[in-house]
Amino acid sequence: MGLVLTVDSGTTGVRTFAVDEAGVPFGYAYREFTQHFPRPGWVEHDPVEIWQAVLETLAEIVATIAEPVSAIGITNQRETVVVWDRRNGRPLHRAIVWQDRRTATRCEQLQAEGHLDLVRSTTGLVLDPYFSASKLEWLFKHGGVTPDEHLAFGTVDSWLVWNLTGGHHATDTSNASRTLLFDIGAMSWSDQMCSLFNVPMTALPEVLPSSGRFGETTADIPTGAKVPVSGIAGDQQAALFGQACFWPGQAKNTYGTGSFVLMNVGAQRPEPVEGLLSTVAWTIGEQTTYAYEGAVFVTGAAIQWLRDGLGIIDDAAETGSLAASVSDTGGVVFVPALTGLGSPHWDARARGTIVGLTRGTGRAEIVRATVESMAYQSRDVVEAMSAASGTHLRELRVDGGASVMDVLLQIQADQLGVPVVRAPVAETTALGAAYLAGIAEGVWSGLEDVAALSGQSDAERRFQPDPDRRRADAGYAQWQRALRRSLAWDQSE
Repeated sequence: MGLVLTVDSGTTGVRTFAVDEAGVPFGYAYREFTQHFPRPGWVEHDPVEIWQAVLETLAEIVATIAEPVSAIGITNQRETVVVWDRRNGRPLHRAIVWQDRRTATRCEQLQAEGHLDLVRSTTGLVLDPYFSASKLEWLFKHGGVTPDEHLAFGTVDSWLVWNLTGGHHATDTSNASRTLLFDIGAMSWSDQMCSLFNVPMTALPEVLPSSGRFGETTADIPTGAKVPVSGIAGDQQAALFGQACFWPGQAKNTYGTGSFVLMNVGAQRPEPVEGLLSTVAWTIGEQTTYAYEGAVFVTGAAIQWLRDGLGIIDDAAETGSLAASVSDTGGVVFVPALTGLGSPHWDARARGTIVGLTRGTGRAEIVRATVESMAYQSRDVVEAMSAASGTHLRELRVDGGASVMDVLLQIQADQLGVPVVRAPVAETTALGAAYLAGIAEGVWSGLEDVAALSGQSDAERRFQPDPDRRRADAGYAQWQRALRRSLAWDQSE
């Protein structure tokens, strides 16, 4: 067997990895792409620039490997809307990114009209601008996009499949479940949801299992022709798969641009729960696995803001050492609601709040408050998830860029009161997509094979909670007070 390549198309850039039969990613290539902010609360990407980054990273990886490529997997930023013309493959508008809040008023209108119960019972989601459908509707009303027979809509994975395979229009169940247009019980596009958002079903991609063949590459792709594209999952579902959370009750948190806690809840679709999302984790063959999800919109993005917006740090890599250089924040609490708040609050109008500043506050205290906010937001989600599932979390598996910070993982363990386990491979998102693709093409035989690979490494780190809960709970009480101010922002005079 040859190598599996994974294209990880994230929110700020594209990484492409080669993964060997032992499940070890190596030789990755990276290209950042431009973030466009045309108005406050609006976030856009250029789909052509994303595709160019994919081509460049694939070319760089292929130039460094000698083994054949058995398959390509794709994992992607979810909910982001890409629209293009089927006749020529040209985008009709910049991609509207999952972080974008321009449709908040429309979502509030739909909720006021009484549509929330139908949305939750059909899609497992909530009415929030985070998801794809209201973005797509906005493009029809305000973006100059005509919903005709030539229109193709997709999340980023569909855009990449189209380009890799010469025009196959497909997505997987995990990405489809994030659009507000997919019935996660019937596992098909919903006529009712498409009607609610005025989306023509002819624009939608074919929905296929997460592990299975979506098409083959064309001759102009750096891998050469006829390499199967065989595994797709949204980034958070891919991370859950890459962490080998294959059985109900297992959970992971990915600290990326946002933070996303997912808990495997098995083969039965869960009932909607206040403050949480019910989502498709993945589909293999005819078997679908579901998950509860708590989505925190801003964690790593807050570090970017410290760097690019405030200039407090020069490099994101400084964050851990600066946060660890002080024993506490000196009373500073930062609620990073820079694009509203996700789970379990779902308040699109909440705004970022920093409280407790004094003359003694320095950049180390503000940086530590930013790190603590990641742990507090995750605790909010985990407590809601444990209550909904009736299962007390025994450990939390973590990954993502910020998981390299020992100080964050120790704070997280203290806040949750359970061990926090860092993945032996940091890039579990890419690994999950590789496993899905490799299972489809016979590189790995199935879940047990992958689980055995995941247990072979001794590189993971466990962070044990402080048995004395007083300090952690006092900090969390401060967080909740600051959180109330953030949530009340749109009601302030």
